[in-house]
Amino acid sequence: MKKLITLLLTTAMVVSMAACGSTPQESKGNNGFTTAVEGKLTMATNAAFPPYEYLEGTEIAGIDAEIAGAIAEKLGLELQIDDMEFDSITEAVKSGKADIGLAGMTVTPDRQEEVDFTTSYATGVQVVIVTQDSAIASVDDLFAEGANHVVGVQRNTTGDIYTTGDIEDKGLGKIDRYSKGAEAVQALKTGKVDCVVIDNEPAKAFVAEVEGLKILETEYVTEDYAAAMSKDNKALYDAVNTALEELIADGTVQGIIDKYITAE
Repeated sequence: MKKLITLLLTTAMVVSMAACGSTPQESKGNNGFTTAVEGKLTMATNAAFPPYEYLEGTEIAGIDAEIAGAIAEKLGLELQIDDMEFDSITEAVKSGKADIGLAGMTVTPDRQEEVDFTTSYATGVQVVIVTQDSAIASVDDLFAEGANHVVGVQRNTTGDIYTTGDIEDKGLGKIDRYSKGAEAVQALKTGKVDCVVIDNEPAKAFVAEVEGLKILETEYVTEDYAAAMSKDNKALYDAVNTALEELIADGTVQGIIDKYITAE
């Protein structure tokens, strides 16, 4: 009887240990990758960048939201979108609080040191917004000898990065940084800054909403947008990137972009 009880206890311990050892594998799900929240693809964004992401009532809509939704569907996941300050997105991805950062984010060498980027899915253009009566007639005026303009930007965006190097570091002006692009545009309207450097698509939306502003015809710079992902979750990166490339190849991504950005 003693031997039987000992055998049963030993068997129970082996089964228990095997069950405990299987837990990490189960958390990966059927596709072999882990996500921040089981069964969901968590997207970090800053919903103040139309038409890529913006609030429509209480819901986040836009190009990036729809692309992320299509990726999640391909992976058999539910999309969860977390709205935050733009300069918090990279840290959310690095720390594993978010699976993917989609926010009209440009691929830059500095950012590539922090996160991995997927295949580029769109091209962005940085432009300059000025008042209708501004003395700034072209982008070149910002770099002219003796220039001394105050430039408004959204903090930690490529507009901030470019103007810091091109203008502030060279003593050609001062950069005023705001948490949202709309705040920079309002500063332009009230005369606190001389111009705003920002992506062309939200620039068009802001100019349409705020009377007395215009976009300079000359572009500041052209850049590639991609999704930011953690360097420590290669299985998820591979799955997301493959899904994105398939959506680009079958025309889904272009269809989403065309829905929000017309040729006009």
